[in-house]
Amino acid sequence: MALFDTKNFNGEVFGAYVDKVPNLNRNELLKSGAIVEKSQYASMLPDQTGGNYITIPIKARIGGTPENYDGSTDITADSRDTFTHGRVVVGRAHGWTEKDFSTDITGEDFMAAAGEVAEYWDDIDQKTLLSTLKGIFSMTGTANLEFVNGHTYDVSSEADSNKFNETTLNNAIQKALGDNKSKFSLAIMHSQIATNLENLKLLAYMKGTDADGIERDLTLATLNGRTVLVDDNMPTELVTVPESAEGKGDGYTYTKYTTYVLGAGAIEYTDCGAKVPYEMGRNPSKNGGEDTLYSRQRKIFSPYGISFKQPSFISPTDSQLEVGTNWSLANNNASATKDQKYFPVKAIPIARIITRG
Repeated sequence: MALFDTKNFNGEVFGAYVDKVPNLNRNELLKSGAIVEKSQYASMLPDQTGGNYITIPIKARIGGTPENYDGSTDITADSRDTFTHGRVVVGRAHGWTEKDFSTDITGEDFMAAAGEVAEYWDDIDQKTLLSTLKGIFSMTGTANLEFVNGHTYDVSSEADSNKFNETTLNNAIQKALGDNKSKFSLAIMHSQIATNLENLKLLAYMKGTDADGIERDLTLATLNGRTVLVDDNMPTELVTVPESAEGKGDGYTYTKYTTYVLGAGAIEYTDCGAKVPYEMGRNPSKNGGEDTLYSRQRKIFSPYGISFKQPSFISPTDSQLEVGTNWSLANNNASATKDQKYFPVKAIPIARIITRG
C-alpha cells in the first residue's frame, strides 16, 4: 500500500469522497423541501462587505385597495415593498492527528475515513441548525414576537393534555400558518416523543431493504402525512416545580421536549466553500512522526424571511447564533417607525411544539 503524505494528498479527491457519503437524515431534509440549496449566493460574498455577510432583497407581494371602476373615479397606484434579508456565513474548522493516519486514509480505508469526516460535519451542521432555530425563537421586539408566539405551540404547562397526541401537530401548524398549513412537510422530534406516538399507534415507520434483501424499519416515519425524523439532539429542558409553600403538594420535576416543524423552503442553505477545505500536514519528529488531516467549511443556514443582523464578528459561534437579539424579521429598513414593514410571519414555514412527552 502506498504511503500518504503532504506531497501526494489530493484534497479534491478526498472532498469528492466526503460528498458521496450518503446521509439519510440530510437527504430527507432535502427531499422534503424544508432545506433548499441556494448555491448562487456563494458567488455574491466577495462583492459584499467582509465577504462573510450578504443581504438579499425579498420582494413583497403587491397589494392595495382597488378603486371603483366607474368612469369617474381616479385610479391610484401603490409601490411594492422590498425586505432586506441578511445572511451570515458560519465558518468551522478542525483537524485529526494519528501516528498512522496515512494508512487510515489511503487504499482500502479511503472511503471509510471520508465517511467519518462526512458524519462529523453532518453533526456540526445539525448543531448549527439547532442553534439557529433556538436563536430565532429567542427574538424580542413586537414584530419579532408575532412570529415567536404565533409559531410556538406550548402545551407543557397544561394540567391535562400536556403530551404530544393525535391533534398536537395539526393544531400547531394551523396556529402558525392558518389555511396555508399544508406548506409544512417535516417534523423533527426526540425519540421519547416518537415512542409515545408509536404506543398510541400514530407513528408509522417507513421501510427499507438492506444489501441482504431484508426489509427493516428506517429512522423515518410519518405523522398526519408529514415526514418525521427522530433525533435525540432535539432540545430538552428539565423543569423543577418546588414544593407548595402551604405544604399542599410535593415538589416534582418533568422534562419539556421541543419538536421543530419545517415546511417547503424553511431553511435556505449555501455551501460557500473554503480556499483549502482538506489538507494534510506532517510532523516528522513528534511521536516519531505523525500526520494530521485538516478540514474547513463555510456555510450559510438562513431561515426564510428572518435576517441575521450585520455582525461585528466574522463568523458566529453557536452561542452567538442562539442570541435572539442577533436576529430579526426581514424588513424594509424604513427610518420612521410608522413606515416600518416586516416580512409576513404567515409566510415562514417554521414552528415549534413544546410538550412533556
